[in-house]
Formats: sequence, C-alpha cells, structure tokens
Amino acid sequence: MAKIGFIGLGNMGGPMAINLISKGHQLKVFDLVAANVQALVDAGATRAASAGEAAREVEAVVTMLPAGKHVREVYTGAGGVIASAAKGTLFIDSSTIDVDSARAVAEAAKAKGFDMVDAPVSGGVAAAAAGTLTFMVGGSDQGFARAKPILEGMGKAIIHAGGSGTGQAAKICNNMILGITMIATCEAFALAEKLGLDHQKLFDISSKASGQTWSLTSYCPVPGPVPTSPANRDYKPGFAATMMLKDLRLAQEAAAAAGAATPLGHHAMELYEQFEKSGHGGTDFSGIIKMLRG
Repeated sequence: MAKIGFIGLGNMGGPMAINLISKGHQLKVFDLVAANVQALVDAGATRAASAGEAAREVEAVVTMLPAGKHVREVYTGAGGVIASAAKGTLFIDSSTIDVDSARAVAEAAKAKGFDMVDAPVSGGVAAAAAGTLTFMVGGSDQGFARAKPILEGMGKAIIHAGGSGTGQAAKICNNMILGITMIATCEAFALAEKLGLDHQKLFDISSKASGQTWSLTSYCPVPGPVPTSPANRDYKPGFAATMMLKDLRLAQEAAAAAGAATPLGHHAMELYEQFEKSGHGGTDFSGIIKMLRG
C-alpha cells in the first residue's frame, strides 16, 4: 500500500480518495474547500495545509482539478507539487484538461526527474463512488506501470493510451462521442413522443437494433427504461451539463489546433451552450431532452 497525496476533493475527487483509503492506502489530502478536506479526514486521511505539503513525504500525488490553469499552477507554481515532492514521487493527474497543458506539465515534471501520467476518467460521480471508473492514461511505459496499481483502487478499466497527453486526447474524443449520441438519443425520444410511440417500446426496440448506444442502454434520457439513469431523479447529475460543455469545448479547441473537421461536435457544443445559458448548467447532461422537446 502506498502513501499518497491527493489534491482536489470535489464531486469526483472526494469519492476517488475515499476508495483509495478503503483499499488500504495512506492519504494526505488538500482542497480549497475545508468541508471537503474534513470529510476525508473523517474517513481516515491526514490533512495537508497546502498542495505543496500534500506532495511531501509521499510516494505518489493524485490531482483532480477543474482546468488546465489549475493543474499548471498546482504542479509548477512556487511551492507547488514539483518543487515540494521528494525524488522518485509519481504524479498522476486525473483532471480533464487541454492536451497542451497536460504535455507542458509532464515535460516540467520530467525535467526535474519525475514520472507523470495524465489519467482522466470516464464514468461520472456514480462510478467514482463505486470505484468503477475507466482511466485513460497517457505517459511512459514506466509511468503507466507505476500508476496502474493506484488507479486500480479507483477504477475497473485502466487503459494505456500512449505518450503524454494521449489520455486527455482519448477523454475529449470519447466525450465528444457521448455528447453527440446523447443529443441524438434525446431527439429520437422527443420524436417518438410526437409520433405516439411509448418510451419503453422504443427502448426495447432500439436497444436490440442498430440504434443501440451507451446513451440509450446505460443512461436513457427518459424515466423508466433504465432505473439508474438521472432521468429517474429529475435529472440530478450524474454528469452536469456544464461539465459536458467543458469537454466539448476542449474537443473543439483540439480540433481547431489539429485541423480536424468535427461539425457534429461543434453543433453539440452549441446546443449545450444554449442549454447552459437557459439556466440548466447544473442539470444532468441528459436533461437536454427538455430543451430539445421545445
């Protein structure tokens, strides 16, 4: 079992950290929100006064932060993780950020002799709590081998995507697929309602036919067919629309930089922007069916 510094204890990071404790790891934790830290202390973690302190005297540091600027600051800032960690400490960033930031921070870590992987997740809050996340990992073979036993304490699938930044690339490509297919699934149910087709009947047919997608069979956007989906809880997230919009924007930024054509990804981003502007950023992303119904 490892001594781990964990920085970022929000809706995803908090349950991920608790799972590491339940697997026997010793955690030293930091978050800007005192209540988040206290919840982990109550679960058995040690409190750190800063991100730098969380990185001291540990074997690995795991971060779960909102955006690239926060990751850069926490790792490369004065008194940050790179400046504070002992030689040989492994860095694992599970934030969803832009590819350029992931690669820049990994290069800064490498220059100081540290292994670092970008390891964003798929699965949302429910999977974070259940310890069944999917990790998409970018970094060296050595970094991946060191990170895997720690990530296995939080997830069910740990996949090495390639070199630094490819974990982030996989995440934004995956979530662009998810954003697009959720809109398509919502449009299909909205059309079915207009045509007098029962929700359950459409589900029973499409889940066995060529319209089958994860958005339909695991996260159905209408109440009933999938009892665990947020549609059955008045679209309480889950995965908030604001977070989906963040990922779609990252995909569009990456597409522009790479010269890739992603017209459906762009339109999905525009629809989620409209949904957020209408006051539904905190609604589960599947709740966009309300807007698509008109």
